[in-house]
Amino acid sequence: MTTTERPVEGYRATVARLASAQKGAARGAPAYSIYVNRRVGRLIAAGAYLAGMTPNAVTAVSAAFTFSGIAIIATVPPAWWSGVLVWLLLAIGYAFDSADGQVARLRGGGSAAGEWLDHVVDALKISSLHLAVLIAAFRFFDLSSEAWLLVPIGFSIVANVTFFAMILNDQLKYVRGRKGTAETGGGSRLRSFLVIPTDYGFLCLVFALLGAHLVFFGVYTLLFAANAGFLLLAAVKWFRDMVALDAPQIGDAR
Repeated sequence: MTTTERPVEGYRATVARLASAQKGAARGAPAYSIYVNRRVGRLIAAGAYLAGMTPNAVTAVSAAFTFSGIAIIATVPPAWWSGVLVWLLLAIGYAFDSADGQVARLRGGGSAAGEWLDHVVDALKISSLHLAVLIAAFRFFDLSSEAWLLVPIGFSIVANVTFFAMILNDQLKYVRGRKGTAETGGGSRLRSFLVIPTDYGFLCLVFALLGAHLVFFGVYTLLFAANAGFLLLAAVKWFRDMVALDAPQIGDAR
């Protein structure tokens, strides 16, 4: 990232500039990400920009919060305070994850290296979070059967496949000159709440239940089932989208 002179505008003006230039929500984006995380990320981005932070530095802060929370899941026996702490660390990390792209926009645009770093950190986060739950379940949870350990393994698979498929969808559509899944509009507020079980921010909130580990694991299992169902349904649509990419366009037939 290139450095820029420290901005002279105030914090409120920076927040207002971000809000006016904010991209529309991606079609089908879940509620927490739209109505909570994006707005909190905007406040963080304005402060980070005025402090002279680069987008990559904001990504690093996001990673520090996130992986601190993940480490606690795997290493600290569940308690009410550790659950709340994990939730806060993951949620703050997620807010900074939203802020890095907004800082890039304030600075005039991002870079390929910054986007690469952001996606690699996201991939590492998605993989390690559910593996940390697996470790915690094995070490600390009083499960009725070891078969329950398959839940975080399955959740890790579902989360990674979903993330990879969404990125791949956008890239394949981009190289063929079509709009990707990040296309804005077309969604409804009702839909954003219906898909909230797939929201990473909502998953962060569930970790506040970690002290009551059997309650937490029950809710976590329900979220796994919801995410697996979403992936099955979405994969059908995404495959049809890819088939449509191979169909000749009107302009191509001339």
